Amino acid sequence: MLRRFGDALSWIWLALLVVIVVNVVARYAFGEGRIEFEEIQWHLYATGFMLGLGYCLEADEHVRVDVLHERLGLRMQAWIELYGILLLLLPFVVLMFVFGIPFVVESYEMHEVSQAPGGLPLRWLIKAMLPLGFLLLGVAAITRLTRVWRCLFPSNGTHRDAPGNLRCL
Repeated sequence: MLRRFGDALSWIWLALLVVIVVNVVARYAFGEGRIEFEEIQWHLYATGFMLGLGYCLEADEHVRVDVLHERLGLRMQAWIELYGILLLLLPFVVLMFVFGIPFVVESYEMHEVSQAPGGLPLRWLIKAMLPLGFLLLGVAAITRLTRVWRCLFPSNGTHRDAPGNLRCL
């Protein structure tokens, strides 16, 4: 599910590119810069970034310290992944989600709009990308945690210390 969502979301970068080109042409060719184009650029960027976090983790394309990671055995990599998810990623995701909801609700209740003249309305909508992005990241983290757990603690009782048996990461 997250991979299909991420694949569909990847089109947002093309939309961002089009908006940037239109804004640059309008500003430099016609001398007409528009604040709406400026704001939609960072709205698209924020949406792509926040909603792409879960996809990035699910696809295992997130940043690692590969210099250390590649020198470790597969079992040690799995243990580091397990503890990293449990002790670092999931608590951060929960905090960002819990504190992000009131952030969005307050913006919605006060009908917050851009403070720039001619700026975009519905500021709560872009703020909603924060908890939504972290919700998707949480789903991806739990999926990843389940996969790592099965690698480290197989249910059929087999021992997975042999090289190549932890390829399920």
